[in-house]
Amino acid sequence: MKISIERGTLLKAVAQAQSVVERRNTIPILANVLIEAEGDSVQFRATDLDIEVVDKAPAQVERAGATTVAATTLHEIVRKLPDGALVTLSADAATGRLTVEAGRSNFSLATLPREDFPVMASSEYHSNFAAKAAVLRRLFDKSKFAISTEETRYYLNGVYLHVSNSAEGGKVLRAVATDGHRLARIDSELPLGAEDMPGVIVPRKTVGELRKLLDDDDMDIAVSVSETKVRFATPNITLTSKVIDGTFPDYTRVIPAGNTRRLEVDASEFAQAVDRVATVSSERSRAVKLQLEEDRLILSVNAPDSGAAEEELAVAYNDERLEIGFNAKYLLEIANQVDRENAVFMFNSSGDPTLMREGSDESAVYVVMPMRV
Repeated sequence: MKISIERGTLLKAVAQAQSVVERRNTIPILANVLIEAEGDSVQFRATDLDIEVVDKAPAQVERAGATTVAATTLHEIVRKLPDGALVTLSADAATGRLTVEAGRSNFSLATLPREDFPVMASSEYHSNFAAKAAVLRRLFDKSKFAISTEETRYYLNGVYLHVSNSAEGGKVLRAVATDGHRLARIDSELPLGAEDMPGVIVPRKTVGELRKLLDDDDMDIAVSVSETKVRFATPNITLTSKVIDGTFPDYTRVIPAGNTRRLEVDASEFAQAVDRVATVSSERSRAVKLQLEEDRLILSVNAPDSGAAEEELAVAYNDERLEIGFNAKYLLEIANQVDRENAVFMFNSSGDPTLMREGSDESAVYVVMPMRV
């Protein structure tokens, strides 16, 4: 195999591939990227056995062929090469080496045979549809903060992507994540062809890798879903992932429907105030108290070890006086999801879950559990 490729193009392709590779591997081949050159393009394939990414890039192919080489080493070399350089990759099966040349730089890397590289088994996908990158980005970006990190509740270690009914009665594509303390439920218009999509739990690592495909707002992403796998594809990159084998709990039961105490507040002012008073909160509890009175909100923290803080905000609230405590980190993460100017909080009592949404928009709903302060 021998190819020539522009350094920037190569770096982008190798960066996507190497990020999937696990740093600590007991199986040496899994630390490698499979390079396959044919026609006028080269593709880089990497996997950790749960996720597989294939990145295709244009190249001058002098000699077609394939080999595998350490992904992180190749990425580091390409990253350190001068911008705009033309990089030549040539593999010699006899010596088991891959030569990387650019200008006066020359590297010789050990390779492993392509036959040893595991390729993810193809799957019959029940549902195939296209969605705009901006739509998928919103669904995952706004929900991923609530993904659980608790290994015992593995079925919460991802975003539950499924078809559901909206408040208005129509069908929507919905993303839900929760860790038991907070919950995010994000809806978007149902793409054509997604009606029969099985509900799947997309793992946290896949959500992170997918994010790299979603920067171009107008790009159409081809989505394929089966009971065991999910695939996202652009013209150049295909990301295939196993889904979490488990049943996502009935999240609708924890979304409060009877909360009547309504607080409307400027979202960025609120987030900044929470951040400021939380500076003195104890690292363990991170507790912040909200005291609601007519048209004013007092945020306070009282940590015996480190001190106390209080800040007052002008808000829209005309219900009974209420005192309620939250974990400052959870409040901040939810407030930071608001794209609009105002956040609307719906309270019931100091012991019940609180609901938050963006203005009158029902397509993004967040729930946070209170804590004793």
